Amino acid sequence: MGLLPYIGAMRKPNLLGQSEKQLQELMKSLGQNSFHGGQLFKWLYKIREEDFNMMTDLSLNLRKQLDSDYTVEQLKESQTAISTDGTIKYAFTLEDGLPIETVLIPVHDSEKAALCVSSQAGCALACKFCATGTMGLKRDLTVGEIIGQLMRVRDLKGENAFSNVVFMGMGEPLNNFDNMVETLKIITAHNGFNMAGRRVTVSTSGISPKIKKLADAGLKCRLAVSLHAATQEKREKIMPVAQTFKLDKLMEAIKYYGVQTGERVTLEYILFDGFNDSMEDVKALGALVRGIPCMINILAYNPVDGLDFNRPTDEKVDWFGRKLLPHVPAVTVRKSRGQDIDAACGQLAAKQILGR
Repeated sequence: MGLLPYIGAMRKPNLLGQSEKQLQELMKSLGQNSFHGGQLFKWLYKIREEDFNMMTDLSLNLRKQLDSDYTVEQLKESQTAISTDGTIKYAFTLEDGLPIETVLIPVHDSEKAALCVSSQAGCALACKFCATGTMGLKRDLTVGEIIGQLMRVRDLKGENAFSNVVFMGMGEPLNNFDNMVETLKIITAHNGFNMAGRRVTVSTSGISPKIKKLADAGLKCRLAVSLHAATQEKREKIMPVAQTFKLDKLMEAIKYYGVQTGERVTLEYILFDGFNDSMEDVKALGALVRGIPCMINILAYNPVDGLDFNRPTDEKVDWFGRKLLPHVPAVTVRKSRGQDIDAACGQLAAKQILGR
């Protein structure tokens, strides 16, 4: 059934993260009608009830059996940090002791918020500017550990804690493809979180074949690609993944995603002082995206201790955005959130838990 790993022999299997189909199979294995799997799915994700005894449309005997043999165990936060701008960073310790971080980001002048979730503990891509990359990859997160981040934050902050979900936390989501897709299905299912696909964004460093695979999955989620340089040479200097997945193939995959889904792709472009912030970079970026429906997000680099990059001035960031606008379909200049608690883009590394 794909239940969570790292559970000792005497522990009850944890049903958190199970799909509706898996729960239907569970019911059949218990001699029950598979219909009850759909009921259990709704209790777990839409109603968010963890006590089997409260699932009143299941028979008393079935509730007793579930309570005896299974459990629904939530993630437990080990630390919480609150930024002066309202951003909240939650640190969770997983069953095997590994740390992950989840960030709740309020939207300016709005009651809405975005939840930035992790898909892996650590990351294998080792981008030169990213704190998570310094951890290396520990392992993929299970569906239960990914969806558990959403569930725990709603438990802590209420039903309307967030309006959008972004897979921009620790890890490369497309390198944990199957578990990420199963999580997306729970998030968008009517009896799951019932969120529109347009409110869910998957961010990738550019795993071209899996961008196409995601486009064919029929999930209608939004895609963000960490571009950060407009030439193959520069991209390789800061993102080792570019050596495997070349820029021309990446742009081809981005075009494919747009055609297949009808969604405009967001290109993330972090500005590093003196590296990719010149007029030549403006022209190269404009030429690269010509003919591609896209939005380019400009973001100043968030400094990470021990990494050899500098943040440009706010004036330089605004200048770059203004110069770029005539050459591309749309540009936004995104302000960093949660810098003072190491919760901003590229800063997640679970430093407190790891004792760094």
